[in-house]
Amino acid sequence: MKQTILGILGGGQLGRMSALAAARLGIAVHIFTPEEDSPASFVAAKTVVADYKDENALKDFAAGVDIITYEFENIPLETLTFLKRLRPVFPDVSLLEVSQNRIDEKTFLNKIGISTTRWSVIQSSTDVKAALVNWNADACILKTVRFGYDGKGQSKVRMNDDIDSIRNGLSGEILIAEEIVDFDCEISMIIARNSQSKTETYGPMLNEHRNHILHKTTVPSGLPADLCQRAVDIVTKLAENIDLIGVLTLEMFVTKNGLLLANEIAPRTHNSGHWSIDACACSQFENHVRAVCNLPLGSTERHSDAEMLNLIGDDILKMPEYMAQANACPHHYGKDDIREGRKMGHVTFLKPRKAQQN
Repeated sequence: MKQTILGILGGGQLGRMSALAAARLGIAVHIFTPEEDSPASFVAAKTVVADYKDENALKDFAAGVDIITYEFENIPLETLTFLKRLRPVFPDVSLLEVSQNRIDEKTFLNKIGISTTRWSVIQSSTDVKAALVNWNADACILKTVRFGYDGKGQSKVRMNDDIDSIRNGLSGEILIAEEIVDFDCEISMIIARNSQSKTETYGPMLNEHRNHILHKTTVPSGLPADLCQRAVDIVTKLAENIDLIGVLTLEMFVTKNGLLLANEIAPRTHNSGHWSIDACACSQFENHVRAVCNLPLGSTERHSDAEMLNLIGDDILKMPEYMAQANACPHHYGKDDIREGRKMGHVTFLKPRKAQQN
C-alpha cells in the first residue's frame, strides 16, 4: 500500500503539530516554506525552502505529494491557485479568499445569516466620523483589510483624534472600521468537516487575551448549554456554506445580553484548540489531516477538561517547571530565537473527567 504524502504550505508550529499528527496515521508530510529551520521542518519527512511565488519550486513540491493543505492564512492566493491545477488543495482557495480580506469576510458572514459587529468600509477620515455618528459611538477600531493578526494592523480611533495620521500608520488605502463591542467574553469554535459532509466540533473554548495575543484557553467554557449549542450551530452553518474540507475556526464575542457575534474566521487549525492534543483521543490537527486526506473523522470528545497557557517570549524558560508539574503537558515549538510577543510553546493542564460525566 502506497504511503500518502501530505504537502503543507507554511512551516510554523501549526504545521509542526499537523506533521506530528499525520505521522501517527502513517502519513508523511512535506513542508513548503520560505524560512530556513522552521519549526515544522524538524519533524517533517522533507522540507522545500523557497518563495511562495517560485513556480518551479512549487511544481517540484506538488510532484512529490498527493494532497496539499496550508497552516496559516497569509499564503498568496496565486500560490494556491497555481497548485490547485496540479494537486487537490484543501480547504479550497475560496475559504482563504474570504478570510484574507476583512471586508469580504464580514460580507460573507452577514450574507449567510451570521451576525457580526457593525462595520464600515473606510476610505477617508470622513468615513470614520460618519460611522461613529451612525453608531452613536465615541470610538471604534480601525483595521487594515488584510494581514492583521495578534493585534497588528489595527488602532482604536476617537472622533477628535488625528484620524488621517492614524490612517497613514495603517497600510492600505481602504480600511475597515468595526464597532467596539461591550462583550462578556470571547470564545472560539473549531470544526472539522470531510468530503462526506461529516462534521466534528471542538468547543466552545473560553479565551483570554493579553496584549492582543491569546494567553489562556479553558474548556469547558462554563457557558450555558443553549449558548454553547448556538455556537455549534453557527460554525456548522459556516462550514456548510463554504463547503469546507479540513478544519476552520470561528472566533466570537459573547455580548452582555447573550448574543453571539462572529469576529474572525481562521481557515485552519487554531491556537485555542491546542489543548485537544492532550485532552482528546483525536486532536484538531489529526482531524484536519483526516479530513483533507479523505479519512474518517475522529471523535472530539474530551477525556479531560483542560486549561491551555500560551508560552510567549520568555515564558518558554519555565519549561522545566512545567515538565515537573503533575497533569501538565508542555509543548516546545523548537524555536531558538526568543522574542517578545513570539509564540514559543504552550502547556496544557489536564483535569480528568469522571466516568459518569457527559
